[in-house]
Amino acid sequence: MGAVSLLTSIDSTNHIHLIIGSNPLAAARCAKSLEVGAKPLLIAPETSELHYALQKRIDNGEVKWLKKSFEDEDVLRLGREEINCVVDTVFVTLGPRDPMSAHISNLCRRNRIPVNVADAPSLCTFSLVSTHTSGPLQIGVTTNGKGCKLSSRIRREIASSLPPNLGPACERLGTIRRKIQEEDHLSHMALAGDLEEEDSVDQTSTFNRLITEADLDAAKNRRMRWLSQICEYWPLRRLANITDSDVESVLRSYTSTLETQQLEKRTEKKGRIILAGSGPGHPDLLTRATHKAILSSDLILADKLVPSGVLDLIPRRTPIHIARKFPGNAEKAQEELLSLALAGLKAGKTVLRLKQGDPYIYGRGGEEFEFFRKEGFGDVVTVLPGITSALSAPLFVGIPATQRGVSDQVLICTGTGRKGRPTVPPAYVGTQTVVFLMALHRISGLVADLTTHDSEDAKVLSEDGLLDESRRLWPKETPCAVIERASCPDQRVIRTTLEFVAAAIEEEGSRPPGLLVVGKACKVLHKGDAARKWVVEEGFKGFEDFDGTGLEELMLGKDEDVRPEAVVRGDSSGMELKV
Repeated sequence: MGAVSLLTSIDSTNHIHLIIGSNPLAAARCAKSLEVGAKPLLIAPETSELHYALQKRIDNGEVKWLKKSFEDEDVLRLGREEINCVVDTVFVTLGPRDPMSAHISNLCRRNRIPVNVADAPSLCTFSLVSTHTSGPLQIGVTTNGKGCKLSSRIRREIASSLPPNLGPACERLGTIRRKIQEEDHLSHMALAGDLEEEDSVDQTSTFNRLITEADLDAAKNRRMRWLSQICEYWPLRRLANITDSDVESVLRSYTSTLETQQLEKRTEKKGRIILAGSGPGHPDLLTRATHKAILSSDLILADKLVPSGVLDLIPRRTPIHIARKFPGNAEKAQEELLSLALAGLKAGKTVLRLKQGDPYIYGRGGEEFEFFRKEGFGDVVTVLPGITSALSAPLFVGIPATQRGVSDQVLICTGTGRKGRPTVPPAYVGTQTVVFLMALHRISGLVADLTTHDSEDAKVLSEDGLLDESRRLWPKETPCAVIERASCPDQRVIRTTLEFVAAAIEEEGSRPPGLLVVGKACKVLHKGDAARKWVVEEGFKGFEDFDGTGLEELMLGKDEDVRPEAVVRGDSSGMELKV
């Protein structure tokens, strides 16, 4: 496969675009130049028959027509003064067979001027992508000269799959970003003023200063990370429906607890808390009980890794808060969720605490149950199970967790203990399949724990300061698999061994959430290729034989306010193998 294009986004405001020709394509190029804020100059002989759209733009003064034949000096004297009159871009619409097309292309290349020649990729230094535009949002598709009709078709398919109003939503989210920056700038200015005032009275001591520059920088970073979490984890359909009032609410919610205080006003109505698992990813894997809870709850508090396909099922009228968990903020985010849930309970609301997988498999479900019981709400807590990825993810990629004669037991472990500490590694058992959750971010340390006695983590874990050399070590050739975003359209599995799994993740990158499966069961149905250190499989294939009619009827027939477009059918994408 040849080299692909470097896709870029160019600010063409006030650029001079030289357009050569008078046909319909020249009219289209002039229209595109005007759309991006450039100034099109048309070069065509006075005797040329202009396309009617082109003539109209000339008559309206939008396009300047130089009534003459092209001359080589035109590209060096018709541009902006600030760049020595060199034109910014040249569009040739004469066609590839016209000798002038090749001549102009060579001229532009020598002078490092971007040039595009119609229907002649070999004469172009850039090409225009098929673009979908909605407000500030632009999505471009190119086939690198292999088929413009195909790129247009792909662009239409992508655009049709997006929720409406996504462009205006980008504008509003940009407003949030700009306001955060403006408020931070004002805070810095105010701090600078305080420092000048201190200097004016020769006050050199700073121990009484309540707010420092570092404090402001830290607050800014937290707010920007929080905004990034919204963009990353809110479903697109929810983002697309964000309103101006939502923007103000989002800005207030970070710095104020007013809404929480209002919720804490007790009412006579008794609330209810539901701890529910959302399953591994695909919304068709929700239990009916959890789906009913999604449709009927007054407030939903979701973990950030709850899949967007599940969040799309939430009615528009239902308030939803997604955990603001990022590195260093996990405990505070958990406390915030519990506080919001408690406030909702006291206000008599039905609160759904929506978790990934199963709430009692490393989901803090038991801790949260204990929290609500201590607060006096133990009798109104309902726990709904979810399909855990620990058992379902291996199934989706053809790994039987148990197999007669191969594996007779399954162990589910966490790769990370409380506050990021390592956990005690399990000893090697040849007939055991081990599933590690929350482990991929420290895969090198985990592999060292499993295969050696003297890893740094093992030293930390030793209670008496001595190494435990009695634990059976895992052979480095033990088969394993990394499974990421199980049951989602972008599911990925990396099949390898303990010896190469860290290198595979380092090279292929991370696609959370993911887990690690270790044991001989990983090779029962997939023998692998001895010549390859690892194999990567892309895409989820599992529900293409089901049309989802039952779910659609449930959604549309039972609750008219549910997003009908959120009905998710099985993805039938194939698998791509690579080394």
